[in-house]
Amino acid sequence: MDGPTHRYMQSSSGCFAAFNTLLAAEYSSVDLGRINRLTVDTWAVQHPGDPGDRRAVQSVGLHLARLMLQLACPRPPAETNQVMLHFSRHKHTLRALVPPSDFSKTVADVAPFAGTPQHVSKVHEWAEATWKDWSHEHAYIDDWIARHSDHAVQPDQTASKRSGHTGRVKTLIGDPK
Repeated sequence: MDGPTHRYMQSSSGCFAAFNTLLAAEYSSVDLGRINRLTVDTWAVQHPGDPGDRRAVQSVGLHLARLMLQLACPRPPAETNQVMLHFSRHKHTLRALVPPSDFSKTVADVAPFAGTPQHVSKVHEWAEATWKDWSHEHAYIDDWIARHSDHAVQPDQTASKRSGHTGRVKTLIGDPK
């Protein structure tokens, strides 16, 4: 399939089209819009790009950090966006992460449900599976978040068990410095 792709998140045009199908549904619905950041973060960490491209390195690290926080400490979209903005001030400290050799779920598993009543649950399943696929980098991301956060937040215990997050979670919520 020929078509557009992202500038530095390497994917096939078909994969990028499937991702954009989800985005279109989310931008068209207030209810689905609440899941948008989880969709973006999940897709982004499955397309890490060239490890020699600083934009790609920073993108994967930032999106993986926000993915972890959304699963371990569910918060409203505006709050998770504030966290991302705060973390972006420290993106230069991120190292290149080693992506999993394979992902257990992909956007191809979710796109058929775009705009349907199952949309949100399928995105959550995809996000949780992707986070687990990155398990070899959990400690690094957890430590990076702790170094660049100002306020401790206790993880939602149900979400933590479901997502497999067992480390500490510290994040900047509310009053960014």
